Amino acid sequence: MAKAQKLASHAHVVYKGPNLVKEIIYGISLGLVAGGLWKMHHWNNQKRAKEFYDLLEKGEISVVAEDE
Repeated sequence: MAKAQKLASHAHVVYKGPNLVKEIIYGISLGLVAGGLWKMHHWNNQKRAKEFYDLLEKGEISVVAEDE
C-alpha cells in the first residue's frame, strides 16, 4: 500500500506558470528571425529595382510599348 501512495504522489504535477526569462528569450529570438527575413525581402526588392533601372539606363529594356 505504501508503494501505491508513493507512485501516486509522483504522478501529480504542479503547473508553476510561465518562465519569464524563457518567454523573453523566445520573443527576442522570434523577433530577430522575423526581422531578418523581412530585411532579406527588402534587400531582394532593392536589388531587383536597381537591376531594372540599370537595364533601362543602358537601353536594353523599355517601358514604352512597341507599335505594331
